[in-house]
Amino acid sequence: MKTILLPTDFSKNSLNAINYATELLKDEICNFYILNVQKASSFISDDMMVVSSSTTIYSTLIDAAKKSIDNIISGLKLKNSYDNHQFHSIVDYDNFIDSINQITEKHQIDLIIMGTKGASGLQRVLFGSNTARVMQRCYVPVLAIPEGCKYTRLGKIAFTTNHINLYSIEELQVLKDILELYNSKLYVLHVADEHHLAQKQLQNIDFFKVHFPEAIHDYIDVNIKDIFSVVHQYLVDNDIEMLSMISEKHSFLDRLFTRHALETFAFSIDVPFLVMESSLK
Repeated sequence: MKTILLPTDFSKNSLNAINYATELLKDEICNFYILNVQKASSFISDDMMVVSSSTTIYSTLIDAAKKSIDNIISGLKLKNSYDNHQFHSIVDYDNFIDSINQITEKHQIDLIIMGTKGASGLQRVLFGSNTARVMQRCYVPVLAIPEGCKYTRLGKIAFTTNHINLYSIEELQVLKDILELYNSKLYVLHVADEHHLAQKQLQNIDFFKVHFPEAIHDYIDVNIKDIFSVVHQYLVDNDIEMLSMISEKHSFLDRLFTRHALETFAFSIDVPFLVMESSLK
């Protein structure tokens, strides 16, 4: 049985991610935990003056969130007849990341699936701030679903690496599960940049030969300035339907969150993006 965490702020993007998750895992036995996190800023000063106790505001917010999650669950059960799916409602009053980490540990979450925000033109950004923070600071794999992305059967999945560390099958288990679930083709994109380590590349290639023997290997040389546009073009040229990688120091993902190149290159990933955690983090 898989245990999946679905954070929601009840936005269109988060609801789309929830629907994507149930479709993606329709053939799997799953426990889905749908989480809404209320934050302290919800308590505004005008409200404090109107009611006699902050507990009243707290109760009102929590009750409203619980009803909203119940409505989501009812809609999912009405739309889908997946007897192998169980749904659970959680409303928390906490810091967003702290709440996710606590719930992840308590319920032994295998995967977090959440939506991303979108925009247009040069203002396009890759992730909503919450999704980026979850990828950086949480310790289980995260699958980000872009705005408006609808579920399709995953025929081609790319894994991109510049071989900072050696991999283990435990780190890539979620990717392996998805590949096996859909009999997907794996494309391993070896990116050679200033952090590329040739010796570890050879060792990792041996790793993939053992654990992913059918994978297709492609190799690109790129400077740091062009890495976003080059990887994005690779996805387009090869009709890739999901991008995956390990989060580690000096990785593609690390630079994604520390540089302003997103706006500069108007770069966006419009396919689901799976980020797995390095065991060395």
